[in-house]
Amino acid sequence: MVKNCCLLIIFLALLIPLACTRQASGWVGTYRLENESVKIWINQDGTIDLFYDITITLISGDNINSITVGQPKGDFTIDEAKDQYGNTLITTDLSSGSDYKVRVNLNSSLTAGHSIWFTLFTNVAHMIVEDTQNPGNVGMQFIPSWFNADVLDFRIAIVFPSGVNSSMVKTALNWTSTMVENDLLVVYWETQNLAPNEQYPVGVSFPKEYVQQYDKPSSGIDFSRFLPYLVPVFFVGVFVVLAIVGVTVSKKQYILPQISMETLGIKRGLTAVEASYMLDLKPTMIVAEILYSLLKKRAVWVEGTKPSIKLKIMPQYQNNVGPPETPLRYYEIDFLNSIKENGSLDEGKLAETVMALRDNVEEQMRGYCRRDTIDYYRSIVTKAWQQVEQAGTSELTSNAYDEQLLWLLLDLNVQSRTQTVFRDRAFEPNPIWFWYWYGYHHYNPHPTYRPNIENPAQAAKPPTIPGADFANNIATSLEKTTNNIVVNIERFANSIIPAPQASASHEPARHDASCVCACHACACACACVSCACACAGGGVG
Repeated sequence: MVKNCCLLIIFLALLIPLACTRQASGWVGTYRLENESVKIWINQDGTIDLFYDITITLISGDNINSITVGQPKGDFTIDEAKDQYGNTLITTDLSSGSDYKVRVNLNSSLTAGHSIWFTLFTNVAHMIVEDTQNPGNVGMQFIPSWFNADVLDFRIAIVFPSGVNSSMVKTALNWTSTMVENDLLVVYWETQNLAPNEQYPVGVSFPKEYVQQYDKPSSGIDFSRFLPYLVPVFFVGVFVVLAIVGVTVSKKQYILPQISMETLGIKRGLTAVEASYMLDLKPTMIVAEILYSLLKKRAVWVEGTKPSIKLKIMPQYQNNVGPPETPLRYYEIDFLNSIKENGSLDEGKLAETVMALRDNVEEQMRGYCRRDTIDYYRSIVTKAWQQVEQAGTSELTSNAYDEQLLWLLLDLNVQSRTQTVFRDRAFEPNPIWFWYWYGYHHYNPHPTYRPNIENPAQAAKPPTIPGADFANNIATSLEKTTNNIVVNIERFANSIIPAPQASASHEPARHDASCVCACHACACACACVSCACACAGGGVG
């Protein structure tokens, strides 16, 4: 009985992607998951609290307005969903028959070239079942949502009830590490670079006295539920191969796990501004990065630079939200809130902006390897320069410089590198590049072009700039920006309260708000010895 069930589980795990890869609502496009993190708390009443934290980058195609996320069983309760900006997202139960899923409506459309994350909390009942393979135990099998896209960074953590220790736990897959969170045992798996539709099933078994309620194994299986998935297999003639694989895998008993590492590795997904903190840039340079990120979005214009910078918030960003195609990040909103009525920056509020960014990044870094993460973002800076250097023509090089600007500014040798890149070519600016015209307008001793700030897209094509002049202007504007952020730099610096020294944490990645996913397949969970999984297809619209 047990072996037949396990065979069916493996069999269906290989079949389900065939039925779950269609895009919902006719959505067409390509995307990449920067991160998929799943966390499960096993409750004593036999339910689980299920948490998804997903970061997605829309590479091309239709805008994404909503996402469906599969659930392992129909008896689930939606808690809440939030995005990276703290917005509570509207959720709807779209379950139909054995297709269990939640639709999450985004606060604003996700457009090509942008990333976003969200979190989703649900509670799912009847997840813990008596384990007949390990007498005296109960268990759970779980297959996290898989996607029709590459997943760069994947992790799953399971939190056990109070009293369970690692010597009591058996797993179907060796775990990556263990940790203790609020006196509760956590087992953790991670991997990188999952292929599209690749699945990562995990299973756990532990003594049944640590839960008050659990289900008994079912006496039979309703094969009619799986008929839609079986039919395509017979047509392609792979049933025999899958059956052989299933028999081989089903013979594998739960094995005691081995601990192989203690951290979650590299923390990917930080923006260039957030990475500026990780690379230990000075607070004034971090503020300059935020300013340039706002200039790139054409959210602000610099109206004056002496004795300190004075800013004008552009009309479409005066609500501190901005258009859907270029939404503001949390640190950009804090920066705008620090602008006084006269356009100058409030030192205290600006210090709070830096501290909020610092605290947010530190929270995201909990459990990750700091050294490897810093090396990773230094490599991104190197790759950004390579894209500029290999662009080819002056126009392509100039466009690449614009695209990679925020990463290039993290290089302390930005002036010399810029001079090298543009030694034999001119710089061709675009009328809409606020970041360039700010420096050119205020710091060029003899400007020959006046940008059209109100309607830059209709401005005449600006003249090309000799490479050496461009490099000098970049260096000058960056230096004077950091020196002229506020009137009293010392008071600004003294307003930044040092971060408290935190003890090492092994808590799995869990953000206040995280991510968006497109074309979810399904989240599939099984009682480890007695049931089978059905696909709860997801998608975008």
